[in-house]
Amino acid sequence: MTHSGSHADDITYWEREVLDACARIPAIDDAAREQALARQRRLTKPPGALGRLEDLHAWMAGVRGTAVPPTPNPVIIVAAADHGVATEGVSAYPSAVTAQMFRNFVSGGAAINVLAAHAGARVVVVDAGVATDLDESMPEGAITTVKLRKGTSNFAATPAMTRSECTQLIARGIGLARDLAADGVDVFGLGDMGIGNTTAAAALTCAFTGHRPALTVGRGTGIDDARYAAKRAVVERALALHAPSPADPVGTLAAVGGFELAFLAGVAIGAAATRCAVVLDGYPTTAAALAAAALAPCSVDFMLASHRSAEPGHDLALAHLGLRPLLDLDLRLGEGTGAALACSLLTAALRIPHEMATFDSAGVSRAEDALVPET
Repeated sequence: MTHSGSHADDITYWEREVLDACARIPAIDDAAREQALARQRRLTKPPGALGRLEDLHAWMAGVRGTAVPPTPNPVIIVAAADHGVATEGVSAYPSAVTAQMFRNFVSGGAAINVLAAHAGARVVVVDAGVATDLDESMPEGAITTVKLRKGTSNFAATPAMTRSECTQLIARGIGLARDLAADGVDVFGLGDMGIGNTTAAAALTCAFTGHRPALTVGRGTGIDDARYAAKRAVVERALALHAPSPADPVGTLAAVGGFELAFLAGVAIGAAATRCAVVLDGYPTTAAALAAAALAPCSVDFMLASHRSAEPGHDLALAHLGLRPLLDLDLRLGEGTGAALACSLLTAALRIPHEMATFDSAGVSRAEDALVPET
């Protein structure tokens, strides 16, 4: 992470929080991973017969540092913010929908509430920069507020946020992850809400991967051809204006990102620093993960791609991270819905080594037993 000035005293409190969290991210525990794979070979099934469920068990063992991790205690962090770039007509919906859906999350009426309940995951709703004041209309304790102002600036004309705002939101994401991990959370599903955020995701994907807007810009909320052309032109204009560099992840996020995306990048870093799993959702959360990975490359080892979005740039972002999605369901809602579905699969994968019999305990012969000649 870069910062202004040449002396340690120039590092702000928020910058130091981010730097320290990045430095605390451990290596994946390869010994625990190998022990998990060895346990899979003792279970009553042919080797590899449960496919990626076995991979999930081994991955989670490496993340948590134990061969047989407990059943997950997941949370879905749904961070919402408005985007100034929405004034360019890049979405089929008005910005007012961000606050309306935020209230729907709190009242339990959104798709993420249904799917999180199915996965046994708690939903934490975060106001990272919604244009409407929400605190007074919400039940006490129903939301987490980290808002610095009401939505980003229009990055087609000026940086979306200041470098200081971006750093502070990353740090606040780290802090929330640290607090939840201390309360026993071990799986963090990332969710997003914000009209205009697939435009930010496309711009960030261009900046971090080097792909052109023609490949990263999709139709988001289902825009028509005219809006699609305008959306692509906006991203092209923003990239030309700001010239964001992957070598400066904070500067890139500040130039063409979103408040909720900066916050979620921090959640990913904070979760990795506490040996917790990070389950990505769709395009915007994966764009946030690109920023987290640029800040802390080893954080990618703690990330799981829940699904492949219908957005064309999502595949490019996942490929850059080296992540293979679990599901391909043509999802394009966001909110953490894909992450919740993946949490269900992760729970299933981790119940297997706890509850499935071994060959020895069940008295079942192994394949290799057939190769031993009778005497």
